[in-house]
Amino acid sequence: MANINLEDMNSMQFDVLKEIGNIGAGNATSALAQLLNIKIDMSVPNVALLPFKQVTQSIGTEEDVVVGILITLDGDVNGMMMFLMDLKSAHHLVNLLMGADVNKQDEFSEIELSALNEVGNIISGAYLSSLSTLTGLSIISSIPSTTIDMAGALLSVPAIEFGKIGDQVLLIQTQFGENDLVKGFFLLVPELDSYNKILSSLGL
Repeated sequence: MANINLEDMNSMQFDVLKEIGNIGAGNATSALAQLLNIKIDMSVPNVALLPFKQVTQSIGTEEDVVVGILITLDGDVNGMMMFLMDLKSAHHLVNLLMGADVNKQDEFSEIELSALNEVGNIISGAYLSSLSTLTGLSIISSIPSTTIDMAGALLSVPAIEFGKIGDQVLLIQTQFGENDLVKGFFLLVPELDSYNKILSSLGL
């Protein structure tokens, strides 16, 4: 097994990570469609491997208020995963789930926050399930925690926690729903050793 160097990854390794991103995002969207009992069209995800400091620029500005759903990973794959979306997307999802006016943009109630957490639980679970099926690796995820804050503040926590593991983040941007109403970003930050395990399990 060749040890992966995130700064100098070969095209085949990156293509495999991109494909994992595509399949995971597709699986997560299907799970969401089932939950909402609606047909969801998804655009092809945009997958990039970025330094932490570039992630905020990719999703907007540091001052943009976003919803972040964070889970930590254990088992064969260690690290963290975060699902980020802007407030408009989060409101739209919750309103669909709760049967409310889809344009409602009030402060989130406790019940709506709980629903948002459950959405995060389902889509991150579906994402990780597809990763586990693809690789044959056991991935144990924590209970998700949902935070609403400015993007810069929200991303500073995983940057500090996982910046010491490696500076590169797999960022998967996905849009789904009618007129791409929901825009979301998956951040996958495995430890370096876990990247090696993922690629090794796929014969690379």
